[in-house]
Amino acid sequence: MSPDLLRSLVWTDYRLALVFGVLVPLVLLVWSIVKKAQPISHLLWIYWRVSSLVVISVYLLIDRNPLGLAVGFASLILIPLSLWFWVDLNEEIADRRGPLKLAVSCWRWATTTYCIVSAFGHLPYLKCAASKAAILSSECQVWLEPPLFYKEMFHRATKSEKLGFIAIAALLLYGLYLGYFVLFRLTKQGRSATSI
Repeated sequence: MSPDLLRSLVWTDYRLALVFGVLVPLVLLVWSIVKKAQPISHLLWIYWRVSSLVVISVYLLIDRNPLGLAVGFASLILIPLSLWFWVDLNEEIADRRGPLKLAVSCWRWATTTYCIVSAFGHLPYLKCAASKAAILSSECQVWLEPPLFYKEMFHRATKSEKLGFIAIAALLLYGLYLGYFVLFRLTKQGRSATSI
């Protein structure tokens, strides 16, 4: 693949992630709170917890940590799971009517499709996550451009190493919570989101 095409695809991927991963769910969350649509709000809060992995991956990539690509790939798997896994929420949302339900359903399907397509697009570049030298290769550096642009916009005065350290700490906390959830809460409550 030509470097220009790859660069265009990577930037498009980040833009789509911004739309489907931040802007639309933020609007839906506010809308569901205003409408007092508790099952939809609950689903969206679960989504925000899971999707925080994307933010961690961006901050890892700001520090040029190859783990950022692997974490970003994992988020593309976990996000669709978080949207469809909960039997009770799926049933409650299916019973609803109106424009909010339609908007949430469209967003869930669009986000799921985006994550699947993006995950397949990331597969050939997981080799960039193998080492610091790999991620600094010319082919892999394209994946660093959007996170570094983000850093320039919002964290210009902060050192990349500091942001990377915060990302590692956040990833450890995320891993501990995910481990606790899988080993204890999931075995106890199954696919019910009521106690989350």
